Amino acid sequence: MRVIQWLICIFLMVAAAPLLAEPGHIIRPSDLMDEPYRDAAPLAELKAGDPVEIIKRKGGWLKVKSAGRTGWVRMSKIRKGKATAKPASGSEAKGVLDLASGRSGTGNVVSATGVRGLSEAELKEAKFSASEVDKLESFTVSGQQAARFAQAEKLVAKELEFIPAAER
Repeated sequence: MRVIQWLICIFLMVAAAPLLAEPGHIIRPSDLMDEPYRDAAPLAELKAGDPVEIIKRKGGWLKVKSAGRTGWVRMSKIRKGKATAKPASGSEAKGVLDLASGRSGTGNVVSATGVRGLSEAELKEAKFSASEVDKLESFTVSGQQAARFAQAEKLVAKELEFIPAAER
């Protein structure tokens, strides 16, 4: 009898998993990828404002369902919750202040982008890879390429005051 109860529980948990998907929306145009890797095959193009169901997280990627397709999107391109026509009063200022303080994101946890989403076990298992360093270095661009990108994305240069290093 106990075995049947466990099987029913497992079945219900598996069946209910899609119901636990969290709503979100795309904040910047992005490709829906086949796997959670930058060089994975793109499945579809998602536009800013497109609704998604967030199913799972792996590293810096979120597995989502959008318009009947399931795939992976960088978590920096998605905001949890439903898209609204106008942000709530004061939320834009709060967002800027949170970003300036380094306390943006869910739960206001301060973390480095490169480590965010990695489990302790994944960090412990990490090993040096010369080929991955070479791959990373292949993404470098010239100043002219960076300027063209900034112009195409309508980025605006902004001067900031120098922040001195914290004393130890």
